[in-house]
Amino acid sequence: MPSRLAREEMRRASLGRPVAVALGKFDGVHLGHQALVRSLQSQARERGLASGVVIFHPNPLTVLRPGTRALYLTSLDERIELLYQLGLDTVAPVTFTSELAQSSAEEFARSLREDLQMALLVAGPDLAIGRGREGIPARMQELGNQLGFEVCILPFESLAGAKIGSGAVRGALAQGDMPEVARLLGRPFSLSGPVVTGAKRGRSIGFPTANIGVGADRELPCFGVYATRAHVGERIYASVTNIGLRPTFNDGPPSVETFIFDFDGDIYGQEIRIDLVTMLRGEEKFENIEALKAQIASDAEAARLVLQREP
Repeated sequence: MPSRLAREEMRRASLGRPVAVALGKFDGVHLGHQALVRSLQSQARERGLASGVVIFHPNPLTVLRPGTRALYLTSLDERIELLYQLGLDTVAPVTFTSELAQSSAEEFARSLREDLQMALLVAGPDLAIGRGREGIPARMQELGNQLGFEVCILPFESLAGAKIGSGAVRGALAQGDMPEVARLLGRPFSLSGPVVTGAKRGRSIGFPTANIGVGADRELPCFGVYATRAHVGERIYASVTNIGLRPTFNDGPPSVETFIFDFDGDIYGQEIRIDLVTMLRGEEKFENIEALKAQIASDAEAARLVLQREP
């Protein structure tokens, strides 16, 4: 059977009534995920069921292949928030462990039925759950007949003839193609975290930046400079953001540093979010501080112009 932890997590998310369920990592909550959720909600309404999803976290590959590093388009908290914003009745984050990986498809299906009160499973054609990925659509149909739940298999959602998936989002992100990323996500790509203390070089050269403590497991776009919007408290500010290794100074791991226009508040320790709108240029190494200052001024002006044109 699934681990005690997994069963407790599903019981905690149970609404005490029958529910239509979709399963997955839901990383990015992109347009493909959103289409699945809409179909799930439609099927649930037709049957008088609640609607919910089970999110597996961490990425199962990190458990099945120890040493594998997983990077995420969205944090678990962001995924949960985005899914609830779509109108789901419940979201069940389930910790993927080695015990859960060893559960058979029947054992996991039985747990979904008993602990979450699943009455309908909605999934794509790539459904494969349980030990050895035995729980493919045909097998889940058999288990549904046996355990008393329906199974509805949906086609992949596509955009311009191409499947919408996290891989497509990552491909566009690696190119710094933020309009394409936004098109696939249905919203701008964002990064968030607390403002942490950095080297404070920006302030010393007239461009004080907020150094955002983005999680080390977050997927980053290709290194460079971006026109961004910074969400600080209840307000949104135009900004320009450098993401990368700071080759001019050759220090430390990748950083996310944002120069927020027309802002002079103390936000150390405060959580902020930046939406990446457009890549302005790739990462560069400058010969001296004066050349860097001139380029930052140019980047800031370019970002202002871009953001004035964007809705």
